[in-house]
Amino acid sequence: MLLKIIAASVRNKLLVALLLLGLIGWGGFSAAHLPLDAIPDVTNNQVQVITQSPALAAQEVEQLLTVPLELQLRTVPGVTEIRSISRFGLSVITVVFPDNIDTYRTRQLVAEKLTIAQADLVAGAGTPTMAPITTGLGEIYQYSLRVLPGHEKQFSLAKLRDVQDWLVKRRLAGVPGVVDVSSFGGYVRQYEVAVDPNRLAANNVTMAELYQALQDNNANTGGSYLERGSNAYFIRGEGRAGSLADLGATVIKQVAAGVPLLVRDVATVRFGHAVRYGAMTRNGQGETVGGIVLMLKGASSEETIKQVKARVAEIQQTLPPGVVITPFLDRTKLIDKAIATVEHNLVEGGVIVLLVLLLLLGNWRAGLVVATMIPLCMLFALGMMRLFGVSANLMSLGALDFGLIVDGAVIIVEAVIFHLVHQRAAAAHETMDDITEAAATRLMSSALFGQLIILIVYLPILSLTGIEGKMFRPMALTVSFAIVGAMLLCLTYVPAVTAWALRKDIKEEGTWADRIMMFLHRGYDPVIRWALGAKFVVLGAAVALLVLAGFIFSGLGGEFIPQLDEGDFAVNVTLAPGSSLSQAVATTTRVQQILLRHFPEIEQIVGKSGTSEIPTDPMSFEDSDQMVILKDRSQWTSAGSREELADKMQAALAGVPGVSMEFQQPIQMRFNELISGVKSDVSIKIYGDDLGILFEKANEAAALIRPLAGVGDLKVEQIAALPQLRVTYDRQKLAQYGLKVSDLNTLLRSSFAGDVAGQVYEGERRYDLVVRLDSVHRQGLSNL
Repeated sequence: MLLKIIAASVRNKLLVALLLLGLIGWGGFSAAHLPLDAIPDVTNNQVQVITQSPALAAQEVEQLLTVPLELQLRTVPGVTEIRSISRFGLSVITVVFPDNIDTYRTRQLVAEKLTIAQADLVAGAGTPTMAPITTGLGEIYQYSLRVLPGHEKQFSLAKLRDVQDWLVKRRLAGVPGVVDVSSFGGYVRQYEVAVDPNRLAANNVTMAELYQALQDNNANTGGSYLERGSNAYFIRGEGRAGSLADLGATVIKQVAAGVPLLVRDVATVRFGHAVRYGAMTRNGQGETVGGIVLMLKGASSEETIKQVKARVAEIQQTLPPGVVITPFLDRTKLIDKAIATVEHNLVEGGVIVLLVLLLLLGNWRAGLVVATMIPLCMLFALGMMRLFGVSANLMSLGALDFGLIVDGAVIIVEAVIFHLVHQRAAAAHETMDDITEAAATRLMSSALFGQLIILIVYLPILSLTGIEGKMFRPMALTVSFAIVGAMLLCLTYVPAVTAWALRKDIKEEGTWADRIMMFLHRGYDPVIRWALGAKFVVLGAAVALLVLAGFIFSGLGGEFIPQLDEGDFAVNVTLAPGSSLSQAVATTTRVQQILLRHFPEIEQIVGKSGTSEIPTDPMSFEDSDQMVILKDRSQWTSAGSREELADKMQAALAGVPGVSMEFQQPIQMRFNELISGVKSDVSIKIYGDDLGILFEKANEAAALIRPLAGVGDLKVEQIAALPQLRVTYDRQKLAQYGLKVSDLNTLLRSSFAGDVAGQVYEGERRYDLVVRLDSVHRQGLSNL
């Protein structure tokens, strides 16, 4: 079979040329459309279930939401792991599946269970939803809205959040490859009915009556249509409130004959904002508003970011004067750096191989024949990568070895040259087709066998699963594709182009290639002869070197992969337990000011405290991630390495009281969190029922770990002793006054969290209508 393929290739050069053009077209098209990223996406196959309930404390969230949902989700077929986080007003459950189950299949299975689990949840506690279809590499573009100097008074945090939600986010959400945009910071505007309990009592009105009146007087309806002559008139009933005045004029009840009691008589109708669970700060200048663009799982980061940037440029033209979209984390920088590294290594490797071939083969035609194998095998590998869904990144392309690719071609071309030089008399009576066919046929088994051995070496890597498989299988697949391409080209392209390109007048004696080989021969010939005569010495030295290498290896540190230098820092700042969001904003602002004052290497700092609109990263108020964006390494003056700069930054921040810090990198931190639920590189989890004992044991473990060599930042998660304001009902008093627990719960909930009584529309914009106590009485209750 192989002999027929070689013979057909040599005799049908036009067919080989046409197939070659097809390969170039296929490979070029695949290269242009191949997904690009910096590193492989090692995030496991997971579905996050998010339930928001602003009125529930952490204990109620765990009891009423997390536990019932976990019990149902544990019965989903194929689940390998379930972990959860319960915080005030928020439950996040992560359901992990094997990698061989399709993402959309896993979401369908989870969705079916959520429908069943809804019956086990307390009415009004919250509606569980699934997080967007994204991964650890999904946060591809993060930005803040920067107000230009002189426009600060025009744009409050509420106004900026309106710009983000209704102008920026809506248009970014339509970009191909973008699954969602998560807003962060600012104030979400609401229509607020601020209740004065004294005015309610004076008019003998309850909160429930006020709430019901707002619900009953804020709706539109339709009445089909009427025919009048040749026209049909569609009937609309427009009863929806459209302004603060409409809400204030809403009737609660009749207090006397013909005298209505209006909402404005017992409450103040005004613009308010939703309870905040997160904030964003920038460059030590206080709060701002921003967003996180989430990429669809499997989409191309490079292509998606390119379209996001184009859309951002369009959006910028429509924004109010004085507001600028300023990105702070742009995956393009890391992708370009990684791809540039790959291109640099590939070009250098290709040039070195080409020079060696030209020097040692002694014929520029033969050197070019072999050298053309490199781009052709690359094109074949790129085509196969796109066919098998392997992205182009540092791992998949960085392991290509051009020496392996050209090995078979060198054997065949060298055999033809040897025949032409050393059997010149016989070659004079043969055609180049006959010479090439005979040489390729004679040595093809050796050439293919050597390549097949190399291919077999990568088979164990292809069997890896989990995180290891996602990290290293792309590398093994790419190298395998290139070697398979080389084997196919050795059977077809190399014999055909060798027969066409080489000439019979090749000379070897006296050329520079011959002189190089003679020089090398004079060096290695005596060494080989001595080694053959001293077998025991050579074997003993080899064994000794093996033992020495084993001893040295046992003392070396180990790492899964070397850390990729992303070029930026992600500093996790943790405040004292129970810190408020305002305190977090003040502290992180101070941290940013210190860093900017001491380190000119910093381009900008953006901090995110608490959770965003889509809480895939459920941080508490006391947790903050500071994204420290650094300038190019050539502009650094304070340190020469990333580790040295991190140490100096930590030393500069040592004077900030009550704060612990952990230095990581943005992608590294996100990967750690999505894979294990913890942002650190190494984490220890202790299981049990008593939170107090767990926290005690965690501190004991930290005390043992802290002195260990190699331990940098260490943090114990605060799970106990968080401050709470508890309201316990006296049931005897309730019975005495004829009150129900539900009445008091409604009062407590509406006093602070507020109850949503409907929506108010301003064109296409929609805002919640919320009933809550006014700020004076809320502050008075909080001081009790």
